[in-house]
Amino acid sequence: MAVTTQQLIQWKQQGRPIVALTAWDYAIAQVLDAAGVDVILVGDSLAMVALGYETTLPVTLDEMIHHAKAVRRAVKQALVVCDLPFLSYQESLQQAMHSAGRVLKESGAQAVKLEGGYPVMAQTVSHLVQAGIPVLGHVGLTPQSVHKLGYRQQGKSPEAGERILQEAIALEEAGAFAVVLEHIPSELALQITQKLTIPTIGIGAGLHCDGQVLVTADMLGLSHKQPPFAKSYVDLREAIAQAVQSYGNEVRERKFPDS
Repeated sequence: MAVTTQQLIQWKQQGRPIVALTAWDYAIAQVLDAAGVDVILVGDSLAMVALGYETTLPVTLDEMIHHAKAVRRAVKQALVVCDLPFLSYQESLQQAMHSAGRVLKESGAQAVKLEGGYPVMAQTVSHLVQAGIPVLGHVGLTPQSVHKLGYRQQGKSPEAGERILQEAIALEEAGAFAVVLEHIPSELALQITQKLTIPTIGIGAGLHCDGQVLVTADMLGLSHKQPPFAKSYVDLREAIAQAVQSYGNEVRERKFPDS
């Protein structure tokens, strides 16, 4: 049975943690899906890990759809969610509807993710959900606001924490099926998780969320540099470099291919 948005909400009620990772191509997505990941996010982090940009801002809607198509072709079980990139949904409700509709129609992804829970964004989420487009919310550190927020932990003061809590509540009321909590204090994440009936998926938000997500390049040790809250479970950069060097040595010494 393929994972659905309703199932994620049931899992929260049952206390079953949700496992989420990002993917940007067919090969990675196929491995993640076969390994039993619940949610595969085609994150705009692919701007950095797949395309080499400094931030997530330059990636286009066409590029996101291109990568989401490849991911979707690989996935049989997981719920596939695609980020709407910077300035593909902030201008107007019509623009958001057009962008989200294109993602679902052209890529086959089952949901979209938008950043922010301020009133206009909550209204946008409500508009999309009413049209039958499932939305994953995202509050706390929102990377598309890097020039305003930087990459610092958010919600550290009582006022800032209250604002993030209210944004998360607004997203639930707007119909989001879950919300990502990024780089906020774990006590705040616990407070939000207890308050909401939809699941929270943490990234750098402590242990108390209903699920966790990491950028897969960070998790695999592929990233050149990674955030302080990420954990590498293997050093693929080193493993790949060693394999390439071994191959190169064998070619230069005429040991590969063997006779």
